[in-house]
Formats: sequence, C-alpha cells, structure tokens
Amino acid sequence: MSEKTKAKNKYDLRSSILLLLLIAILLFSSTYAWFTANQTVTVSSLDVHIEAQNGLQISTDATTWKSIIENTDILTGYSGHTNNLPANIEPVSTIGEIDEATGNMKMYYGSVNADELDGGAYKLTATPTADADGKYIVFDMFLRVDNDTKLKLTEASSVVMKQGSTDKGIKQASRVAFCIQGTQPVGTDLETIRGLKGATSFLDESYVANPASTVYIWEPNPNLHTDAAVAHARDNYGIETKADGTATPITYYGIKQQIDAGIDLIDTNNGNDTDNFAEITPNYRTSVDTDSGIMPETEIFSLTAGITKVRVYMWIEGQDVDCENIASGTDISFNLQFQVAE
Repeated sequence: MSEKTKAKNKYDLRSSILLLLLIAILLFSSTYAWFTANQTVTVSSLDVHIEAQNGLQISTDATTWKSIIENTDILTGYSGHTNNLPANIEPVSTIGEIDEATGNMKMYYGSVNADELDGGAYKLTATPTADADGKYIVFDMFLRVDNDTKLKLTEASSVVMKQGSTDKGIKQASRVAFCIQGTQPVGTDLETIRGLKGATSFLDESYVANPASTVYIWEPNPNLHTDAAVAHARDNYGIETKADGTATPITYYGIKQQIDAGIDLIDTNNGNDTDNFAEITPNYRTSVDTDSGIMPETEIFSLTAGITKVRVYMWIEGQDVDCENIASGTDISFNLQFQVAE
C-alpha cells in the first residue's frame, strides 16, 4: 500500500470519527417534546397526599370520612371503583373534555418521531388513552359539607420532587384536574352517590351533561423552567421564556382528538390548528415564591351542601414546554390541602 493511500485512509478514518462525535454531540444537546429521544418516558414513585380542614370531610368511598387520604386509601376506594395509581406515568394531553357516556376526561397519548420523508422533521401523532391504561393518576374523591362552601387550596398544596430525588424540572409540566361529577344530599344511598357521572343534578334543572365549568384545571409551578426547557421552548416552538423564576405562564394547546397524520412540532403549539388542538387557560395557576419555595393559597370551586363526587386527574402535560427529555425519570409528589375559604 502506497504512502499516499495510507494517508488518505487515515484522513477518512479521522473524518468518520469526527462526524460520529458531531452526531453524538447533537443528539445529547437536543431536547424534544414528549421525551422523544428518551425511551424511558416515565415519572416514577408517585406520592399523593390530600388533606381537608375546617369542617370539610373527605373520603374515597363516601362512607369512611376522614381528614387525610393517601395512596393506600386511593387504592382501596370502594367496590367497583376505577381508581388508578400507577407506579409510573407517561406524558398525555387533554383539553378537559368529559366523555358523556363514562363521565371520564378524554386523554390523548402523544408520540413524536422523525419523518424520514420530510427531511427527518419531528412530528406528533396521538391516540386516545383510557383511565385503565395507567399513564396518569385518576381516582374518585368525595367531599362532604353541611352548608354551601367556597374552597381554597392552602399553601401546603404543591407538586414537588420527592425528598432525595433530583429536580429535573418535570414538576413544571404537571397538572391536576377536578372533575365535579355531581352532588347528593347526605343520606342518599351509596349506589347513587358513587354512580354520579356529571350527567344529571337534582339541584339544578338547567344542568346539562358535561358543562365546561365542571372541570377545573390547576397548573402549579408555571413560573419555573430549567435551562433545558427554555431551550426546548425556543427551538421547538419559537417561545421565549426564562429560567430564573420570573417567567410568566406560557400558553399551551391541548390535544382534542386523535391525530393520525404527523404534525410538525412547531405547529402543535401555535394556535393555528384548531381541528386538533385547543388553547388551554388553566382555571388556577399558582406560581412559586422563589425565596420561600411556597405557592400562595388559591380560591377554587364551591361545594353545595351535601356529598360531592369529584374525579381527580393528575398527569404530565405533553404539550407543556417543560416536558422534554432531560426531565424524564424523576420522582414527584402531589400534595393537596383543601380548606374552607373565609
């Protein structure tokens, strides 16, 4: 082999190594929605802690009333319950629409893949996912009050990293929805109370199935973002935000139906595609005080005297800019403390 050939082969080898290194750098420095570059698309070791105060009673079976419910209570529930507290959850998206037949909130599971026919552009597809599929937390909660009552979430309410868990920012993509499914007087038979689905109400003849006002969405931590999330928002959606705790809440667009034809990521969060997406303005947004790490108390929905069934959803919103690769695989705790508002 000639010296010229050897030199050329060495040059080609060095060029190949440099190209591989460049590709590796690009892969590790890129972030995408829905954890596209990470096969571990889960958030694990979930804790749920809910507390009621000031004359408010809480239950997971409409029989045993207490002031605190936790994971074990949710898993026990009542005979025939459809609660689901999976060990791991995955990103989903919703606009808060209720299925009239089941009384459950419509959720969609998104998937982002490179489209080789379109220059490798990342595109989103989505399929319906049910409460039983285990991609999010869902359970029935019963609240009991003697008089018409306005509620608030106290400062103890939060979505935070579990103690000892690395904060990768996934708590910023968390959501909680309260789906009010109906109220019955104290003393009503359990089958009726447990069977409420939001389709009828003895209190209000004008009540229709699934009015939008019966679903309340809470977005905690809207002012917090990691550097990776800031880059993700800019590079994928053209959205500018901050990582210093002073960011204003970012508008996002939930998925409203099944998406079979892939949609470019940048077109999933700009409001132009009203067939597949709808702008979401959460009913409650509670920013964290960057000095104390505490969210302020927030007034929420009201309860009518009696027993109210609330179906609670806790999930990671895939359309949130904080739902990106680096945030995957961490542990979070959902904490709710209800109190009667003055």
